Amino acid sequence: MKKIQAGKDIEQELTPNLAAPVSMEPSSKISHAAWVLRTILVLKYSHMIRDRKYHLRVYKRCMVGSEMVDWLMNMFPKVDSRELAVGMFQALLEEGVLMHVCKQHPFLDKYLFYRFLEDEENLTCTPTELDIKSAHDDINDVINLLAQISPDATMRMILRKMPDERTQDEIDIIYEELIQIKPLQHLSYTVKRELAGCIMFEAHAKAGTVLFNQGDEGRSWYIILKGSVNVSIYGKGVVCVLGETDDFGKLALMNDAPRAATITLAEDNCHFLRVDKDDFNRILRDVEANTVRLKEHGQDVLVLEKIPVAVDLNGSFHSDHKYSVMAGTPEKALEYLLETRMEQKKEHQIQDMFLEDFLLTHSIFFSDEKLCAAVLNYYFCDKKSGGNHEDLEFVQSQKKCVIHFVLAWHKLDPEKFIGTQVVGHFLETLTKTIAQDCVSYPSLISDHEKLLAIVSSRKSLVSGKSTKKKSLFLSRKGQAKTVWSDSDGEKKVRATDEYLFKVYCADHTYTTIRLSMNSTVGDIVLCARDKLCLGHDPVLCEVKSNGERVLFQERDRCIVMSLSLNGRLFIAPREHLDALTPVPEQEGPSTSTMHLLEVMSTKELANQITFYDWELFMAVSEQEILNKIFGPTVFPDGIFPNLQQFLKRFEQLQYWVVTEMVLLTNLGKRVQLLRKFIKLAQHCKELKNFHGFAAITIGLGHLAVSRLSQTWEKLPSKTKKMFSEFETFMEPARNHRNYRIAVSKLTSPIIPFMNLLIQDMTFTNEGNQTCYDNLVNFEKMHMIAQTLRTVRFCKQNHVVISEPASSESIKTTAEIKSYVRNLQVIDNQRILTNFSHKCEPRKG
Repeated sequence: MKKIQAGKDIEQELTPNLAAPVSMEPSSKISHAAWVLRTILVLKYSHMIRDRKYHLRVYKRCMVGSEMVDWLMNMFPKVDSRELAVGMFQALLEEGVLMHVCKQHPFLDKYLFYRFLEDEENLTCTPTELDIKSAHDDINDVINLLAQISPDATMRMILRKMPDERTQDEIDIIYEELIQIKPLQHLSYTVKRELAGCIMFEAHAKAGTVLFNQGDEGRSWYIILKGSVNVSIYGKGVVCVLGETDDFGKLALMNDAPRAATITLAEDNCHFLRVDKDDFNRILRDVEANTVRLKEHGQDVLVLEKIPVAVDLNGSFHSDHKYSVMAGTPEKALEYLLETRMEQKKEHQIQDMFLEDFLLTHSIFFSDEKLCAAVLNYYFCDKKSGGNHEDLEFVQSQKKCVIHFVLAWHKLDPEKFIGTQVVGHFLETLTKTIAQDCVSYPSLISDHEKLLAIVSSRKSLVSGKSTKKKSLFLSRKGQAKTVWSDSDGEKKVRATDEYLFKVYCADHTYTTIRLSMNSTVGDIVLCARDKLCLGHDPVLCEVKSNGERVLFQERDRCIVMSLSLNGRLFIAPREHLDALTPVPEQEGPSTSTMHLLEVMSTKELANQITFYDWELFMAVSEQEILNKIFGPTVFPDGIFPNLQQFLKRFEQLQYWVVTEMVLLTNLGKRVQLLRKFIKLAQHCKELKNFHGFAAITIGLGHLAVSRLSQTWEKLPSKTKKMFSEFETFMEPARNHRNYRIAVSKLTSPIIPFMNLLIQDMTFTNEGNQTCYDNLVNFEKMHMIAQTLRTVRFCKQNHVVISEPASSESIKTTAEIKSYVRNLQVIDNQRILTNFSHKCEPRKG
């Protein structure tokens, strides 16, 4: 990329040089990677680096791009595609340690000549034995590094191309990247597709470079990919610093106004995505031109966006279009859905995800009662029609659409038809009505039989559930456990389940209370007040292990599940809250369980952790996730006990790792345990348990553990590198891009990093209005549904863990199973830090 000095107008038309480096100097890691590859080539494949003659000109000590790709794929099985190999070499080229001989091309899988920087500068020398040994030792690490950064390098290469030079595949790659960038997540599918075709990459090497000055004409919108910038205003100086994924410059384009601030690079080597003004305005015009608004009584009731698509008809592609729902009233959106998505489709017609989006998210804007009533109202369309043949065909079609909608709803969410009384009653009413209509409309008979099967199945399941009794109690450590009176083994916690829990007074005496899961704080206070003979108006709060107090509101529900790991419930008059202190057991364990851990198989430990995490994950419903994200404002009675258990499990695993590490005073044993935890994380990753993997990795990165320098120093270098790779895998840069890319390539079952999915949905919810102008924002619903689809995909198949063969193994497995489900932890940061300093006192 052409470099421009600070103070000059950056926002001018530039023709990017794809062969130029994006940084002034290569990083030490990339320089070393190039040196290792070149050393291996010189030593064993010297024929690849040689003088070549082309068009009467000799090019010294160079290689052929396609031959380099062949070599990399033949030598290293991890490099399993030519695209990956190209990206790996492009990563070297964009930092200037590899280059095209004429500096005209990026790295391409073609008959083009490239050479290493050493050969370019004639710094060649014969590798020494020490060089050769070092190169052989490091080659696998180099390949892993380049494979990891290859997608980013490929992306930057595509983004540096002029828009008219990009292929459709490249635009698809850019689009997949854009959907992960936070400032763009609220934009519609069409806008993001348009941006993929015109957005550009821009890099600047030196801190202090001015991108634009206050008062300049606005010419571009920027998104920061790497680095940070200072935002300065005349008379005020630097008012803020923007970092990765922040955007700036859009306001001046939208308002056609001068720049409101000066933007200066705060550090070297900053990377940006840039959208120029002409493209920005064109996209806005195109969106408006392709927007269709349906009105009733002068008010918008449905807003559609026309999307062009390529349709395959008899082997040839033709341009066509479909409509995506952007916004609408719930009733009109349902009507549009029934009329356009539920008819029998021809094979060439393309369906979008609107049906699934609607069903997954309808509870946010359309209660079950209202939805069922609206569907029945649509079904009874024959009451409004005439009696001619066309009307009868139309009515029959509408009735079929309703039946297909209900069948699709049941397929997507069968639990709703079992556990929700309103939906169950609706199903029975609809089925009886269809039975009567089969006389007039015989074509409904086959669909009616499908609904009868659902009704029959529902009745048997509901009657089966009514015979079950379940109660919950809190163990001494405060973890909720489930006990069944039969052998069903279902793990899901329901709103009507009863549970036992302790409520403490200021003097640490307590009473035990039994209430249903959906009981309010007011219910608990009333019950505890009577049992403890307290005065008027006591309040309920959590006292955490560090002494912090969290006061509950009277209408809060399911609070036992919301307690911190070692938190306890206390009741006291409001004026006496300051007197509440933690009970002794809240401090957690005082001795390590290393004597148990050292005899446990790390692999079996990972198996049992994964099996338990899977149980907890499978119990989490999509509705619970929505209850948490949208809160009591949207779902006044919504609770999410299973999600709370699953998220609390993450904290438990994380603090278990920290607790065990700092309670072990023997250095040798602590090194042994550290190795075991890193191997445990590796096994969890192999089992696709990213919930457990992330918890263990983050636990090992906790300050109380990371400061144990003597312990880490004695760790074998191979294990250190493994943990470093884990940290890179989980690093939050670019919206956890490394994790997202890796998981997107996997098949289910997967136990996802749930905290990240919750973060995604929270960002979507807070950054986008649910309704505007009395219309539901269905673009927001689509984004919410996308995350819910990810959860559903992870659950498609079940975790299968092989059973132990011998009776001794069965006994050992049972012991490990019991251990991982009853972990004792310290969650008080001060106590953890004190134990850490006892292990390795602060130097000086």
